[in-house]
Amino acid sequence: MSLDLRADPVDLTAALVDVFSVSGSEAELATLVREALEKQAPHLEVIRNGDAVLARTNLGRPSRVVLAGHLDTVPENGNLPSRREGTGADEILHGLGTVDMKSGDAVFLHLAATLSSPRHDITFVFYDNEEVEAVKNGLGRIERELPEWLAGDLAIVGEPSNGVIEAGCQGTMRVELRTTGKRAHTARAWMGENAIHALAEPMRRLAEYAPRVVDIDGLTYREGLQATKIGGGVAGNVVPDSAVLTVNFRFAPDRTPETAERHVREVFDGYELSVVDMSPGALPGLSAPAAAELVAAAGGHAAAKLGWTDVARFAALGMPAVNFGPGNPTLAHTKQENVRTAEIRQVTEVLRKFLS
Repeated sequence: MSLDLRADPVDLTAALVDVFSVSGSEAELATLVREALEKQAPHLEVIRNGDAVLARTNLGRPSRVVLAGHLDTVPENGNLPSRREGTGADEILHGLGTVDMKSGDAVFLHLAATLSSPRHDITFVFYDNEEVEAVKNGLGRIERELPEWLAGDLAIVGEPSNGVIEAGCQGTMRVELRTTGKRAHTARAWMGENAIHALAEPMRRLAEYAPRVVDIDGLTYREGLQATKIGGGVAGNVVPDSAVLTVNFRFAPDRTPETAERHVREVFDGYELSVVDMSPGALPGLSAPAAAELVAAAGGHAAAKLGWTDVARFAALGMPAVNFGPGNPTLAHTKQENVRTAEIRQVTEVLRKFLS
């Protein structure tokens, strides 16, 4: 099998979908991508790092744009191989990864082969293990081993965004709030102290919490502080002596991890808290020249990214980053995953206009 990078990006999406690449199993697809780039895009320098494939122009342009997409998918759910439905503007492509994010990969691969003289230098990064724990993410490995391949003036991550530029992203923090009590038989409950009951006050604070709405670069980011899990209890006849409340804080990118943690501790003042997971957000950076040009090419509209994506990794490297890809993100990871083929072509043409 081989990939035709110059084909309609819709056909290329279908071909990518039909190559099994659940996280940890990207080797075959990485091989096909590398072979296709080497044969069909001779103007690019191409290398492989693990199961990631990287390619770039070296034209001496004054600016460089990084286009990044992950090759892996979540596990199959009866949605392979790909299939098409409808015709014309109503045509839909179904299948695992059509949204997250092989349609975005197809757009980037098509541009890699068909743009031999772009006005920005371009780096293409097709990486592995995005859908699993962060320690396995191929971008992290590339940053450690080949940091120069991630440098640029703007990063575009092809995550699904309904074909709209989504700038920056929220940060996310997960904390555990612990309460303690004293065990007793429930028949003599007055002799104990119920740690689960002690969560009533933290839960009240959550119920009354007013999340902040903040405007950054003309984009609206909405924060959220939500209980996501409660653990505790010993047996059906024992007053519990410990309980844990897990809370997720989605914070606007104008907060640093430190100020976000300080805020959560203020909300739960008086309680024992431990931070168990933290990922910083990314500022939109739309005032950067390359980012402003991209927004103009897309019709002048951009939205805030409400969620966390790998744009934060690029922002941490000091460059503006946006999400821009075909597909409705609410369909990602579902059995019904599908993408409008017109949207794949639309994103392709916007990026072609921006880059050429």
